[in-house]
Amino acid sequence: MQTDILDRDIKFLAGVGPKRAELLKKELNINTFGDLLFYFPYKHVDRTRFYKISQISGDLPYIQFEGKIISARYTGSGRNKRLTASISDGTGSIELVWFRGLRWIADLMKPGKQFVVYGKPTVFNNKVNLVHPEMEDPGKQEKTINASLQSFYNTSEKLKNSFITSRVIQKLQNKLLTMVYGKIPETLPGNITGRLKLAGLNEALLNIHFPQSPELLKKAEYRLKFEELFYLQLGILRQKADRNQKIRGFVFKRVGRLLNSFYHEHLPFELTSAQKRVLREIRKDTATGRQMNRLLQGDVGSGKTLVAVMSMLIAVDNGFQACLMAPTEILATQHYSTLSKMLEKLPVKVGLLTGSTRKNKRIVLHDQLRSGEMHILIGTHALIEESVRFRQLGLVVIDEQHRFGVAQRAKMWKKNPDPPHVLVMTATPIPRTLAMTVYGDLEVSVIDELPPGRKAIISAHYYDSKREVLFGFMRKQIGLGRQIYVVYPLISESEKMDYKDLEDGYLSITRAFPQPDYVVSIVHGKMKPADKETGMQQFISGRAHILVATTVIEVGVDVPNASVMVIESAERFGLSQLHQLRGRVGRGADQSYCIFMTSYKLSNEARQRMKTITGTNDGFEIAEADLKLRGPGDMEGTMQSGFPFDLKISHLGKDNQILEYARQQAAVILDEDPLLEKPGQELLRKQLQKLHPEADNWRRIS
Repeated sequence: MQTDILDRDIKFLAGVGPKRAELLKKELNINTFGDLLFYFPYKHVDRTRFYKISQISGDLPYIQFEGKIISARYTGSGRNKRLTASISDGTGSIELVWFRGLRWIADLMKPGKQFVVYGKPTVFNNKVNLVHPEMEDPGKQEKTINASLQSFYNTSEKLKNSFITSRVIQKLQNKLLTMVYGKIPETLPGNITGRLKLAGLNEALLNIHFPQSPELLKKAEYRLKFEELFYLQLGILRQKADRNQKIRGFVFKRVGRLLNSFYHEHLPFELTSAQKRVLREIRKDTATGRQMNRLLQGDVGSGKTLVAVMSMLIAVDNGFQACLMAPTEILATQHYSTLSKMLEKLPVKVGLLTGSTRKNKRIVLHDQLRSGEMHILIGTHALIEESVRFRQLGLVVIDEQHRFGVAQRAKMWKKNPDPPHVLVMTATPIPRTLAMTVYGDLEVSVIDELPPGRKAIISAHYYDSKREVLFGFMRKQIGLGRQIYVVYPLISESEKMDYKDLEDGYLSITRAFPQPDYVVSIVHGKMKPADKETGMQQFISGRAHILVATTVIEVGVDVPNASVMVIESAERFGLSQLHQLRGRVGRGADQSYCIFMTSYKLSNEARQRMKTITGTNDGFEIAEADLKLRGPGDMEGTMQSGFPFDLKISHLGKDNQILEYARQQAAVILDEDPLLEKPGQELLRKQLQKLHPEADNWRRIS
C-alpha cells in the first residue's frame, strides 16, 4: 500500500463527498483518511444484549431492543412540532420521539417495518420513551466489521442536524478500515513494540474502532496511549538535550556582598528548608555555563518572591541586571513595593515599568537600563516593548507565567544577544503529569512548606439561603478588626448565565453594611487604573472593611489583616482558581476563613469541586483533582491559552502511569543518542517532525 493513502482528502472516501467533507473539516478537524482513522471513540458499549420492551424502565442506561412500528404521527406545531412513533415487540409497546429531521425520519416509519432500536430511556408525563434513538434495519446489522462492543464518537449539533451521527462516523470508519487494514505503516520501531510487548498499529486501530473483545480493546488503548505520550515526551526531552548542548548561559561565578548582606542583615524572616533547597538549585544552575530554565512551584504564601529577590541579587552581584515580569499592573506594583522595601538599605536600584508609566519617567528608566544604573526592573507586558533595552540582562523572572503567551515570552528572551537565565514561577501547584508535559523541558523546583506561624484556613460551603448567617459572621469578623474580600465571577448581570454579579452584589452589601459604620470599596477589570488603585489602596490601608472585586485580586494582593474570603457563585470557578483566591487570606497570624457560596442547582461535577476544595488546603492535591475532573485544556489558573499538544486518546489526569513509563522509555533512548542522530533512528525522527513540526522553535523558549 502506498504510505500516502492516509493523506488523501476525506471527501474521496465513499459515503463522504464534498458537503460532508466540509462539515467534518470544520467541526472535527478531519481533513484526511488518516485524521478519520485517528479520530477515536470516547466510549464503547456492549451491543450484544437485547431487552424486551416489558423490561425497559426510565432509570436504565443505554439499551437496545428489536420491534415493529405500529404507527407514527406528528404532534405540536411550529418549533414544538415533533414526530412520535409507537413500536412493539409483543411484550409491550414504547414511544420513540424526534424533534429534528422529521420529514426524513417519517418516510422510514412505515407500519409493520422492523427495526433494531438503541437509545437512553427517559420519562415524560409518567410514560417511558426514547428521544432521537438510533434506528437500524436488522438485515443490515452484519455489514460492519464484527465487534463485541460498539464505539461512540463525539459529534456536534451541526453534524447531527446534517445526520452525521456517531453511528455514521462508525460506518465511515468501517469503510476506511476495510480498505486499509493490514497496510497501515508502523509508527513505532520494531525494537520498541517487541521489547514492550505492544500491539501492532493495524491491530490497535482495528480494536479501538471495532473491538473484537474487551481484552483486545484494552491492549489497543494502551498501545495508542503509550505511542502518543511517548512521542510527546521524546520531543520534549530531545529539545531539552539540544538546548543543554547548544545554548550557553552566563556564568554567575560568585555569591557577593549584596546577597550576603541581605541574607545576614535584612532578611525579613528565616528561610524555610524548602527555600534554601531551591536557592541551592538555582545557584548551581547559574554557575554551570548552561542557560537556566527552571520552574518554581510553590503554594500561595510559600515565599517564592523572596527566592526570586535573592536570585536577582546573585545576578546583580555578578555584574548583570535582572527583571521580573508580572501579568497585571496590580501584581507588578505589589512586587515593586515589596522589593523596594526589602532592598531599601542596599545599593540596589529598583524600577517599575507598566502601561501607566508616564513618558518622562519612561525616558529616564530607558536611559538607566541602557547605562546599567538600573539593577532590577519590575513590570508588566510593557517590559517586552522594543524600546526597552538592558545593558546586560542576566536573569528574567516571570511570575504566574501561564498568563503570558509563548510569543510574548520569546520577546523577553531575545533582549540580549545571549539568552538570560529564566526562572518561571507559579502559585498554582501543577500536577506532576502536567508539569512533565507542559513544562517537561524545564527543571522543576518546589517550595513545599509554608513559613512558620501560618494557620490553616478554615473553609466552608454555604448555599444562598444562608446569606444572613454569612452577613452575621462578616459583621463579627469586622468587629474583631478584620477585613473581608467578596469576589464575584461577573461584573454585571448576564442573560445567559445565572450567576451572582458584582454590581448587584455591591448594592446588597452596601445595604447590609451601611455607612458610616462600614466602608465598602470596589475593584474590577473595567475600571480606570487610577480608580482601581484608589479602591485597592483604600482596602490595603485598612480604611475599607470590605473589598468587593472580581478575580483581578486573584494574584499578588497581600493584605495580612484580611482574614475572610467570600466567593460568590463558587460553582463558576475551577478548583485551582478557587484555591488561588483562597490564598489571598491566611497571610497574617489571625485565623482565616474562606466561604464558598453557591445556588442549590449544582451539577455533580460542581458538587465534587465543593467537596474537594473544602476538604483540603493542599494545592497539589487540589491540582490533581482538577486535572482529573476537567482535563488539561480546561484547567483555570494553570494553563496558558490553548493546550500546546493535541492529545487524541490519552488523558493527563487519568493516564499518569502510562505517561511516566513513556517518559522513562524516551529517556533510555536519548541517554544513548541525545539528538537521535545514529543510524536506525529515522522512524523516530520522522514521526517527531510529523507530530510536532513547530515544537522546536517554541520549546527553545521555556
